[in-house]
Amino acid sequence: LDLTRVVAGPVATRTLALLGADVLRVDPPRLPELADQHTDTGFGKRSATLDLDDRTDRRTFDELLDRADVVVTGYRPGALDRFGLGARELAARRPGVVLAQLSAWGGSGPWAGRRGFDSLVQAATGIAVIEGSPARPGALPAQALDHGTGYLLAAAVLRSLTERATAGGSYGVRLALTQTAAWLTGGGAGGGGRHGGRVEVGSPYDGPARRLVEVDSPVGRLRYALPPVSFAGGPADWARPPGRWGGDRARWS
Repeated sequence: LDLTRVVAGPVATRTLALLGADVLRVDPPRLPELADQHTDTGFGKRSATLDLDDRTDRRTFDELLDRADVVVTGYRPGALDRFGLGARELAARRPGVVLAQLSAWGGSGPWAGRRGFDSLVQAATGIAVIEGSPARPGALPAQALDHGTGYLLAAAVLRSLTERATAGGSYGVRLALTQTAAWLTGGGAGGGGRHGGRVEVGSPYDGPARRLVEVDSPVGRLRYALPPVSFAGGPADWARPPGRWGGDRARWS
Protein backbone atom coordinates (compact mmCIF):
# COMPACT_ATOMS: atom_id res chain seq x y z
CA LEU A 1 0.00 0.00 0.00
CA ASP A 2 1.76 3.11 -1.29
CA LEU A 3 0.94 6.27 0.67
CA THR A 4 3.75 8.41 -0.69
CA ARG A 5 4.17 11.46 -2.89
CA VAL A 6 6.71 13.40 -4.96
CA VAL A 7 9.95 11.38 -5.54
CA ALA A 8 11.60 9.44 -2.69
CA GLY A 9 8.67 7.30 -1.56
CA PRO A 10 7.36 6.65 -5.08
CA VAL A 11 10.87 5.57 -6.16
CA ALA A 12 10.87 3.02 -3.33
CA THR A 13 7.50 1.56 -4.29
CA ARG A 14 8.38 1.66 -7.99
CA THR A 15 11.39 -0.52 -7.12
CA LEU A 16 9.24 -2.95 -5.14
CA ALA A 17 6.85 -3.12 -8.11
CA LEU A 18 9.79 -3.97 -10.37
CA LEU A 19 10.61 -6.90 -8.09
CA GLY A 20 7.09 -8.32 -8.25
CA ALA A 21 5.03 -6.54 -5.60
CA ASP A 22 1.40 -5.65 -6.28
CA VAL A 23 1.66 -1.91 -5.53
CA LEU A 24 -1.40 0.29 -5.19
CA ARG A 25 -0.75 3.99 -4.67
CA VAL A 26 -3.52 5.86 -2.84
CA ASP A 27 -3.77 9.67 -2.84
CA PRO A 28 -6.30 12.18 -1.50
CA PRO A 29 -8.59 13.16 -4.40
CA ARG A 30 -7.96 16.89 -3.88
CA LEU A 31 -4.16 16.64 -3.85
CA PRO A 32 -3.10 15.71 -7.40
CA GLU A 33 0.51 14.94 -8.27
CA LEU A 34 2.48 16.67 -11.01
CA ALA A 35 1.67 14.66 -14.14
CA ASP A 36 5.26 14.08 -15.35
CA GLN A 37 6.40 13.24 -11.84
CA HIS A 38 3.63 10.72 -11.36
CA THR A 39 4.35 9.15 -14.73
CA ASP A 40 8.06 8.82 -14.00
CA THR A 41 7.52 7.09 -10.66
CA GLY A 42 4.38 5.17 -11.64
CA PHE A 43 5.92 2.29 -13.58
CA GLY A 44 4.68 -1.10 -12.38
CA LYS A 45 2.04 0.42 -10.08
CA ARG A 46 -1.63 1.29 -10.04
CA SER A 47 -3.03 4.60 -8.80
CA ALA A 48 -6.30 5.27 -6.95
CA THR A 49 -7.77 8.11 -4.91
CA LEU A 50 -9.59 7.84 -1.57
CA ASP A 51 -10.79 10.49 0.85
CA LEU A 52 -10.13 9.00 4.29
CA ASP A 53 -12.52 11.51 5.87
CA ASP A 54 -15.33 10.03 3.78
CA ARG A 55 -17.05 7.06 5.43
CA THR A 56 -17.38 4.96 2.28
CA ASP A 57 -13.81 5.64 1.12
CA ARG A 58 -12.53 4.91 4.61
CA ARG A 59 -14.24 1.52 4.57
CA THR A 60 -12.58 0.76 1.22
CA PHE A 61 -9.22 1.85 2.60
CA ASP A 62 -9.63 -0.35 5.67
CA GLU A 63 -10.29 -3.33 3.43
CA LEU A 64 -7.06 -2.60 1.55
CA LEU A 65 -5.19 -2.20 4.81
CA ASP A 66 -6.43 -5.53 6.15
CA ARG A 67 -4.76 -7.35 3.26
CA ALA A 68 -1.58 -5.28 2.92
CA ASP A 69 1.76 -6.98 3.59
CA VAL A 70 3.66 -3.68 3.40
CA VAL A 71 2.55 -0.09 4.03
CA VAL A 72 4.87 2.68 2.83
CA THR A 73 4.23 6.25 3.99
CA GLY A 74 5.91 9.46 2.92
CA TYR A 75 4.20 12.11 5.02
CA ARG A 76 5.52 13.99 8.06
CA PRO A 77 5.90 11.86 11.22
CA GLY A 78 2.54 11.71 12.95
CA ALA A 79 0.60 13.17 10.03
CA LEU A 80 -1.26 9.90 9.38
CA ASP A 81 -1.68 8.80 12.99
CA ARG A 82 -5.30 9.97 13.13
CA PHE A 83 -6.09 7.38 10.47
CA GLY A 84 -4.68 4.57 12.62
CA LEU A 85 -1.43 4.45 10.67
CA GLY A 86 0.94 4.92 13.58
CA ALA A 87 3.44 2.09 14.00
CA ARG A 88 1.90 0.56 17.13
CA GLU A 89 -1.70 0.92 15.95
CA LEU A 90 -0.96 -0.61 12.57
CA ALA A 91 0.99 -3.53 14.02
CA ALA A 92 -1.85 -4.28 16.46
CA ARG A 93 -4.41 -4.17 13.67
CA ARG A 94 -2.38 -6.03 11.05
CA PRO A 95 0.06 -8.44 12.76
CA GLY A 96 3.00 -9.21 10.51
CA VAL A 97 2.82 -5.94 8.58
CA VAL A 98 5.94 -4.10 7.46
CA LEU A 99 5.56 -0.35 7.96
CA ALA A 100 8.13 1.73 6.07
CA GLN A 101 8.13 5.42 6.96
CA LEU A 102 9.96 8.14 5.04
CA SER A 103 10.42 11.80 6.01
CA ALA A 104 12.73 14.71 5.34
CA TRP A 105 14.10 15.33 8.83
CA GLY A 106 13.55 12.07 10.74
CA GLY A 107 11.21 11.03 13.52
CA SER A 108 12.83 12.96 16.36
CA GLY A 109 14.44 16.32 16.99
CA PRO A 110 13.18 19.89 16.66
CA TRP A 111 12.53 19.64 12.91
CA ALA A 112 10.77 16.26 12.96
CA GLY A 113 7.33 17.75 12.33
CA ARG A 114 8.41 20.03 9.50
CA ARG A 115 7.73 19.51 5.85
CA GLY A 116 10.78 19.21 3.65
CA PHE A 117 12.17 18.02 0.36
CA ASP A 118 15.48 17.22 -1.30
CA SER A 119 16.67 20.76 -2.11
CA LEU A 120 15.93 22.02 1.41
CA VAL A 121 17.82 19.11 2.93
CA GLN A 122 20.77 19.79 0.62
CA ALA A 123 20.87 23.33 1.97
CA ALA A 124 20.44 22.34 5.62
CA THR A 125 23.13 19.63 5.58
CA GLY A 126 25.87 21.60 3.82
CA ILE A 127 25.65 19.96 0.40
CA ALA A 128 24.71 23.33 -1.10
CA VAL A 129 28.03 24.73 0.18
CA ILE A 130 30.02 21.69 -1.00
CA GLU A 131 28.53 22.13 -4.48
CA GLY A 132 29.11 25.90 -4.43
CA SER A 133 30.21 28.28 -1.71
CA PRO A 134 28.69 30.08 1.28
CA ALA A 135 28.24 33.16 -0.90
CA ARG A 136 26.90 31.23 -3.88
CA PRO A 137 25.30 27.92 -2.81
CA GLY A 138 25.03 25.17 -5.39
CA ALA A 139 23.09 21.92 -5.74
CA LEU A 140 23.65 18.36 -6.80
CA PRO A 141 22.88 17.80 -10.51
CA ALA A 142 20.03 15.47 -9.57
CA GLN A 143 17.68 14.88 -6.63
CA ALA A 144 20.16 12.35 -5.27
CA LEU A 145 18.78 12.39 -1.73
CA ASP A 146 15.28 11.57 -2.98
CA HIS A 147 16.38 8.77 -5.27
CA GLY A 148 19.03 7.40 -2.92
CA THR A 149 16.64 7.30 0.02
CA GLY A 150 13.99 5.66 -2.15
CA TYR A 151 16.28 2.76 -3.02
CA LEU A 152 17.44 2.45 0.59
CA LEU A 153 13.80 2.31 1.70
CA ALA A 154 13.04 -0.45 -0.80
CA ALA A 155 16.07 -2.39 0.46
CA ALA A 156 14.88 -1.97 4.06
CA VAL A 157 11.46 -3.36 3.13
CA LEU A 158 13.07 -6.37 1.44
CA ARG A 159 15.27 -6.99 4.48
CA SER A 160 12.21 -6.81 6.76
CA LEU A 161 10.27 -9.27 4.63
CA THR A 162 13.22 -11.67 4.68
CA GLU A 163 13.47 -11.49 8.46
CA ARG A 164 9.71 -11.85 8.84
CA ALA A 165 9.79 -15.04 6.77
CA THR A 166 12.14 -16.67 9.27
CA ALA A 167 11.34 -14.97 12.58
CA GLY A 168 7.77 -13.72 12.16
CA GLY A 169 6.48 -10.53 13.75
CA SER A 170 5.77 -7.02 12.51
CA TYR A 171 8.51 -4.69 11.33
CA GLY A 172 8.98 -0.95 11.17
CA VAL A 173 11.66 0.92 9.23
CA ARG A 174 12.18 4.68 9.24
CA LEU A 175 14.39 6.56 6.80
CA ALA A 176 15.07 10.27 6.36
CA LEU A 177 16.61 12.40 3.62
CA THR A 178 18.92 13.96 6.21
CA GLN A 179 20.44 10.56 7.07
CA THR A 180 21.11 9.86 3.40
CA ALA A 181 22.76 13.28 3.15
CA ALA A 182 24.96 12.41 6.13
CA TRP A 183 26.07 9.16 4.48
CA LEU A 184 26.68 10.92 1.18
CA THR A 185 28.91 13.57 2.74
CA GLY A 186 30.74 11.21 5.08
CA GLY A 187 29.02 12.46 8.22
CA GLY A 188 27.03 9.32 9.06
CA ALA A 189 27.24 5.57 9.47
CA GLY A 190 29.17 3.65 6.85
CA GLY A 191 31.76 6.34 6.15
CA GLY A 192 31.07 8.09 2.88
CA GLY A 193 32.22 8.56 -0.66
CA ARG A 194 33.41 12.14 -0.25
CA HIS A 195 36.65 12.94 -2.04
CA GLY A 196 38.04 16.44 -2.39
CA GLY A 197 34.64 17.96 -1.63
CA ARG A 198 32.92 15.90 -4.32
CA VAL A 199 31.27 12.50 -4.45
CA GLU A 200 33.35 9.87 -6.24
CA VAL A 201 31.77 8.33 -9.33
CA GLY A 202 32.46 5.12 -11.18
CA SER A 203 33.28 4.61 -14.85
CA PRO A 204 32.85 7.54 -17.25
CA TYR A 205 29.29 8.20 -18.38
CA ASP A 206 28.75 7.12 -21.97
CA GLY A 207 25.34 8.67 -22.54
CA PRO A 208 21.78 7.40 -22.05
CA ALA A 209 21.07 5.78 -25.43
CA ARG A 210 21.61 2.14 -24.45
CA ARG A 211 19.36 2.54 -21.42
CA LEU A 212 16.37 4.14 -23.17
CA VAL A 213 13.34 2.24 -24.44
CA GLU A 214 9.81 3.13 -25.53
CA VAL A 215 6.36 1.83 -24.61
CA ASP A 216 2.71 2.71 -25.22
CA SER A 217 0.80 3.63 -22.07
CA PRO A 218 -2.51 5.16 -20.96
CA VAL A 219 -0.75 8.54 -20.93
CA GLY A 220 0.71 8.14 -24.43
CA ARG A 221 3.93 6.91 -25.99
CA LEU A 222 6.72 7.07 -23.41
CA ARG A 223 10.48 7.08 -23.80
CA TYR A 224 12.07 6.18 -20.49
CA ALA A 225 15.15 4.81 -18.79
CA LEU A 226 15.30 1.15 -17.85
CA PRO A 227 15.50 0.36 -14.12
CA PRO A 228 18.87 1.00 -12.48
CA VAL A 229 18.27 -2.05 -10.25
CA SER A 230 19.27 -5.32 -11.88
CA PHE A 231 20.68 -8.72 -10.99
CA ALA A 232 21.23 -12.07 -12.64
CA GLY A 233 17.87 -13.68 -13.36
CA GLY A 234 15.97 -10.59 -12.26
CA PRO A 235 13.50 -8.45 -14.22
CA ALA A 236 14.91 -6.16 -16.89
CA ASP A 237 11.87 -3.85 -16.96
CA TRP A 238 8.62 -3.15 -15.17
CA ALA A 239 5.67 -5.41 -15.92
CA ARG A 240 3.34 -2.50 -16.72
CA PRO A 241 3.65 1.12 -17.84
CA PRO A 242 2.35 3.95 -15.66
CA GLY A 243 -1.29 4.98 -15.88
CA ARG A 244 -3.15 8.16 -15.13
CA TRP A 245 -3.18 9.60 -11.63
CA GLY A 246 -6.17 8.15 -9.79
CA GLY A 247 -7.15 6.11 -12.84
CA ASP A 248 -7.47 2.71 -11.15
CA ARG A 249 -9.96 1.15 -8.75
CA ALA A 250 -8.96 0.98 -5.10
CA ARG A 251 -8.62 -2.78 -4.82
CA TRP A 252 -5.91 -5.40 -4.87
CA SER A 253 -5.27 -7.31 -8.10
